[in-house]
Amino acid sequence: MTGFAAKVIAWQKRHGRHDLPWQGTRDPYTIWIAEVMLQQTQVATVIPYYQRFLKRFPDVAALATADLDSVLAHWSSLGYYSRARNLHRAARIVVLEHGGRFPAEFTAVSALPGIGRSTAAAICVFAFGERRAILDGNVKRVFARHFAVGGYPGDKPVEARLWRRAERLLPKSGIGAYTQGLMDLGAGVCTRGQPECGRCPLRGSCRARQRGLTGKLPTPRPRKALPHRATTMLVLQHAGEILLEKRPAAGIWGGLWCFPEVTADEPVEQACRRRFGARVGAVAAMPAVEHGFTHFSLTIQPQRVRVSGLEARAGEPGTIWLSVDDAQSAAVPAPVKRILASL
Repeated sequence: MTGFAAKVIAWQKRHGRHDLPWQGTRDPYTIWIAEVMLQQTQVATVIPYYQRFLKRFPDVAALATADLDSVLAHWSSLGYYSRARNLHRAARIVVLEHGGRFPAEFTAVSALPGIGRSTAAAICVFAFGERRAILDGNVKRVFARHFAVGGYPGDKPVEARLWRRAERLLPKSGIGAYTQGLMDLGAGVCTRGQPECGRCPLRGSCRARQRGLTGKLPTPRPRKALPHRATTMLVLQHAGEILLEKRPAAGIWGGLWCFPEVTADEPVEQACRRRFGARVGAVAAMPAVEHGFTHFSLTIQPQRVRVSGLEARAGEPGTIWLSVDDAQSAAVPAPVKRILASL
């Protein structure tokens, strides 16, 4: 065992996290749910979602047989909704192709939708005791600092160097404590903004610390101007209910319920009558809502529309009238939930 791994394992056993709700189990289903939720989301945010999700979907069969709307509703406001859609697809694959038993082989795990190399490795380590390397964002930071690896870790050549390093450092035993220790160090000690080097078990051999590079490594993502988009959403209200429209599966908020969007060149009254058979009594602008995505920022301009009457016609496919309370508990994205809360 390398000195690096031995120090991480010893530190994790004394100072690491041991009481997270997904620890202390070998159940690959619950570990899988946790690892997917933890992709790009902090532990404190994940815990209540994880607990509610497992209460509703306690095993892979329950998740596979649920409708996607229910899955998305239990994911609402956690963000990166493709993770929830991939969980649902993967659960059905496990039932159909693996007899309802979560696969134990790394290649089969990594072939499931939404599971990359590092997530598959973490599942196999914690559920099956496999000796696999992980390399999530926190672990990249630990390696980049300790071994003074320059370059943005998201670039393929830099990432490949970090993977080679991760593979070489794997201990012969204690893989669970080692893997958890790397996660714990990255999340609580070797943090992005204010690393607590005095608490780090690797401080004596950390090259970034020795060279005064802790604040410069890992190399940040090259700055690019974030594109900005704007949209208008219609908050149609009639008889104590509001109208929601299901978004296409592809694109942002795929499969979630949102307020209808309109183009800037079509009058609100015309759009409401054409699309929903709604006669408009009054229209009033609500405060704009700002929302950030990884690759762009979005300004939503909600227009509150008082509907004076509805034409007798078949309901528009993919639309539903709900009370505000029911809408808030549906599968809606965070900015829509904020608008609902203001009604």
